[in-house]
Amino acid sequence: MTAQQKRSPTPAAIPTAEAAGFFQRASTARILPFAIYMAFIAIADLLARLGLTTDDLRWLYPVKIAAVVAVLWIYRRHYAELAWQPVRWTALAAAVAVGVLVLVLWVNLDAAWMQMGVSAGFNPTAADGRIDWLLVTLRIAGAALVVPVMEELFWRSFLMRWIERNDFLNVIPAAVGLKACIVSVILFGVEHNLWLAGIVAGIAYSLLYMRTGNLWTAVLAHAVTNGLLGVWVVATANWTYW
Repeated sequence: MTAQQKRSPTPAAIPTAEAAGFFQRASTARILPFAIYMAFIAIADLLARLGLTTDDLRWLYPVKIAAVVAVLWIYRRHYAELAWQPVRWTALAAAVAVGVLVLVLWVNLDAAWMQMGVSAGFNPTAADGRIDWLLVTLRIAGAALVVPVMEELFWRSFLMRWIERNDFLNVIPAAVGLKACIVSVILFGVEHNLWLAGIVAGIAYSLLYMRTGNLWTAVLAHAVTNGLLGVWVVATANWTYW
């Protein structure tokens, strides 16, 4: 355990977990961006069931990302774990390596029994066969720059520590027990169509966070995975992985 991991957050450095109002709570600040993201997924599924096509819904993703960014910005002062902390270059290198490894595993852990349902994916190809590069850019930017921050705040910084103890802000990552880690990782896995790949990714990102005590290492690894996955999807036209 490093000296950085041994230090507990001080009350002056973080907002209290039991603020007066619901929208001022530390838990809400980490849950709400994720909840909005998931709500848009549910809306897209509902609209598809009502007969809207992929072309009709292609601009829903940028709207979803914009909504998440707006909420993250509103709550930006609540995220003490995203404040700048010195990070060793070895930790950054490990995060990049983990991100690449998760990508390789992600695109290979795709047997039928490793999936739940069928992913509609996101196809940016227009009716004339040309790729809409604006949509591709927005998709990769959202997946690599926004989703990792939103998901790591929820899954690792909040849920994993909250399962360990309700006053999660005072739980240092290295102190998270096996139960909290396993439960959060399984839930993270089943959030994804490729549930086994999701579990593997969840284990990797959780261990990074717990070992380094810095959420940015998990965010970086997640961003590397998502960014490279986007490049791979476009290069191979495997749109269902989106």
